[in-house]
Amino acid sequence: MHHALLGLAENPALTSELIDQLITAAATDADVAEAVACRADLSRVQVAALARLEGAAIRLAHEGRLTADDVDPVAQPQIALALLGERSGRPGWGRQLAADPLAETREKLAACPGLPHDVLQTLSADPDVRVVAELALWAPADIAGELAAHPHADVRRSVAANEATPAMVLASLLTGDGLSPARSCTVCDREPVPFVHDPHCERSNCSLPPGASCDGSHESTVGDIQQMALQNPAAPVEAAVGFAGHPSTLMRVALAARTDLPAQVYEQLVEDPIPWVRATLADNPSISENLVRTLATDRGHDVQRRLAHHPDLPLDVLSGIAASAGIGSVLLPRIASASGSEVAALAASANPAVRMLLAQRRDLPPEIRDALADDLDEKVVSSIAPHPGLSEAQLRAMLTRHGTRVLAKVAANPDATATLLQDLAQHRPPARKAFREIARHPSATAVALLACLADRQARPLAARHPALPPSAIVELLDDEDWQVVEAAAANPSLPLAAMRELIP
Repeated sequence: MHHALLGLAENPALTSELIDQLITAAATDADVAEAVACRADLSRVQVAALARLEGAAIRLAHEGRLTADDVDPVAQPQIALALLGERSGRPGWGRQLAADPLAETREKLAACPGLPHDVLQTLSADPDVRVVAELALWAPADIAGELAAHPHADVRRSVAANEATPAMVLASLLTGDGLSPARSCTVCDREPVPFVHDPHCERSNCSLPPGASCDGSHESTVGDIQQMALQNPAAPVEAAVGFAGHPSTLMRVALAARTDLPAQVYEQLVEDPIPWVRATLADNPSISENLVRTLATDRGHDVQRRLAHHPDLPLDVLSGIAASAGIGSVLLPRIASASGSEVAALAASANPAVRMLLAQRRDLPPEIRDALADDLDEKVVSSIAPHPGLSEAQLRAMLTRHGTRVLAKVAANPDATATLLQDLAQHRPPARKAFREIARHPSATAVALLACLADRQARPLAARHPALPPSAIVELLDDEDWQVVEAAAANPSLPLAAMRELIP
């Protein structure tokens, strides 16, 4: 019943009367109440009824359906926090909630934007380090700068990740200059030092990260601080470049992703012995064309695949790596930005991998689209098959030439006709992936959808399709798969009488 009610809660055909009944039934099921709260057609009276249920009220607050006048911050602190998170609460609420005895409440408050400065100061002095660390992630520059000297290393890690942190402070966090050492971290808070956390720790109540360690210098958290600062675009490049030769791979990976480094640092990183560093560098838009061409010959793990996603990749380089990079069916940035003349050149390429990548575009000129639809290479045809504008005759010709290998992609074409989809659903031998595409296609017929029900993965999609016969939808309410039950209950073609029977 739970999953049927969850589906019913999102059914667009639900009447106002049934919504009222569902709200009453949802009083004992928070998940259903929250699902109903997501509906866009709720009346003011229905919103008020849902606002009495905490989970639903929080959802309504995030959706902009509740106002500060609807909430008592003392009796409903979680709802007040949701409104503060959306900048819809009252400033005085922060002062009340900052004194809440529950650290969890104060921690959530610390993540809210636009808090008064006195509230920020109160939270920065909170006795629970989790509250202060949360504040440090979002605090404005002055508060973040003060918290960089906090005695707990976890707070400093949050400061390092905060993009509002002043550049000079981030430089100190990277180098350690100008800051006194931290006095504690999560590791030494919990374990006697020296301690190294077993990566295969079997303690069920242990939340320390694998490999976390402390010998009194809080070394693993200090490493996290530096990594966070390197990933922070506000960190000054002068302090970051010194990590190009750091023994930690994580540091060099974080550095390789930065787009503001001097050319000589990129040249140093392209020679890094770890493929992960070079792969991270490969799709960095700031590296020179010379480095791009160097990386094009790099057979390290994931280097060429990442390079293929470089936004300014020379097309001759792309042609050279297209077949070996393991790119898959994805529209690459350089293909998406190709000019008309470049598109024509790519379409004429002798390399089928290049033509396949071009065929991922969905805005090709008709003459190029049609030429790719007649391509002799099956992968090219699979790639172009979902392109809008192809006729039924062209789609059927693809099937004649390439059979089940392109069947699913043909089914995904937005212009596939109802007749074609019905034929695809009854194709022998069947193509399982095609059932999923047919089941989500707006032009699918009842006959095609009934055939899709035989496939386990397509069954929930077909159960949600409004063209499925009502009698079949009702039967699916008793399906053993909860996803099918939920989808059937959400189907707008579900008979009204069946909707009524679902609500206790």
